[in-house]
Amino acid sequence: MIQARYHNGMDKTSVHSLHEGDTGMRPGEIAPAEALRRQKSGALLIDVREDVERLAGMPEGAVGMPCGRLEADLPGLEPDKSRDIVLVCAVGARSFDALETLRKLGYRQAGSMAGGFTRWRAERLPVALPDSLDADSAERYSRQILLPNVGLEGQRKLSEARVVMLGAGGLGAPASLYLAGAGIGHLTIIDHDHVDRSNLHRQVVHTDERVGTPKVESARATLTALNPRINVQIHRERLVADNVEALLSDHDIIFDGADNFPVRYLLSAASVRLGLPMVYGAVERFTGQVSVFDPRREDSPCYRCLFPEPPAAEDAPNCSEAGVLSVLPGTIGMLQATEVLKLILGIGTPLTGRLLMYDALAMRSRELKLPRDPDCPGCGPRSKFSGYEDIEAFCAA
Repeated sequence: MIQARYHNGMDKTSVHSLHEGDTGMRPGEIAPAEALRRQKSGALLIDVREDVERLAGMPEGAVGMPCGRLEADLPGLEPDKSRDIVLVCAVGARSFDALETLRKLGYRQAGSMAGGFTRWRAERLPVALPDSLDADSAERYSRQILLPNVGLEGQRKLSEARVVMLGAGGLGAPASLYLAGAGIGHLTIIDHDHVDRSNLHRQVVHTDERVGTPKVESARATLTALNPRINVQIHRERLVADNVEALLSDHDIIFDGADNFPVRYLLSAASVRLGLPMVYGAVERFTGQVSVFDPRREDSPCYRCLFPEPPAAEDAPNCSEAGVLSVLPGTIGMLQATEVLKLILGIGTPLTGRLLMYDALAMRSRELKLPRDPDCPGCGPRSKFSGYEDIEAFCAA
C-alpha cells in the first residue's frame, strides 16, 4: 500500500545441575565459559545447528551434528555413555530440547550451552571457521560464490544473517523465495492471515491446495522445500505494541512487507529504537516504491521523515480496495530483497536517503532524494518516544 503524499522440561538426574554462580538458566544449562572448561577436561562439544549455519563458524574443537542426526549418528561417534557431552546451537533453544534425545540414548553426562554460539562468540571464546564449504553448499551457492564481492566469506555472512519479514503476502512472498535461495541462514516470518484464493495471482510462495491454511505455515513449507538448510521461524500473530520489540529483536534487518499503517509506524519506531535497518517497499495498482531506512547511519532518514503522519484511508487504499497488477509486488519485492542482500554483504550503494519510484505502465523509474528531517517526530533530535501504545493510538486517530 502506497501513501499518496510525500514529506521531507528435562529429567534433572540425566543432566548436570546449574553451574554455580550463573543465574537465569534452566537445569541442564551451562555458561559458555564453563562449557569451554569442561571441553578442556575432556568433554565432547557437539554443535547441533544445521550445516549451513556452521559456515559462520562454531566453537573450536566442536563436532558438527544437526539435531535430526543425533539419534542415528551419536552412538557411533561416542559409544561411551558416560562421556561428558555439551550441546550447542545458535541461542540455546534447540540444544536444550535435544537433551531429551541424549537422555533416551542413555548418555548420563549431558548439558546445553546457554546462549548458544551467539553468546560463545560474544564472550570471545575460541572459534573455528571452515576452510571451505561442504559439497551441498558448494554446489547450491556456486553461482553466487563466483562473484568476487561475495565469495566464501560473503556466503558465510549470508548464512549467519537473521532477517525478520513482516508479511508473507505480495512483497514478502517473492522476496522470501530469493532470500531463502541465497542462503540467508535465519528467516523469521510474521503474519496472522490465512491463504485466500485472491492472493495466489501475486503471492507466489503459496499454492491453491493451501487455501485456508495460515500464510506463515504455507510460506515455511515452500521455503524449506526450496532450501532445507536454512532455519525458518514463524509467528502466526499480528504485530502490535505489546510484541513488536520481542518479535524484532535478535535480528539484523527488518523487511517491511506490511499492508497497513499502524504496523508500518510500529516497525519504524522499533527500527530506530533497536538500531535495525528497515527495507521499505509499497505497491498500489501499477506503481511501487522502495527505500532503506538505516538508523546505524547518522544521515539516514526514517519512515516518518518520508511520511510524518498516516494519510486518510481514501488517499491510500490497499490492494483489496484498489487492486494491483500481479507482477508488480514481485518487482518491488525483488528490489527489497536485493537491498537486504547488499546490506548483509556490505556491497554496493544501498537506497539509504533515496526513494526509488517505479511505474510499471510506463516502464520507468525515478529517484527522489530523501534527506533526514531535523523535525522528524520519529528520529529528529527533539523527538520523544512515549511508547508503542501511543503510536497505535496515533495511527488509529
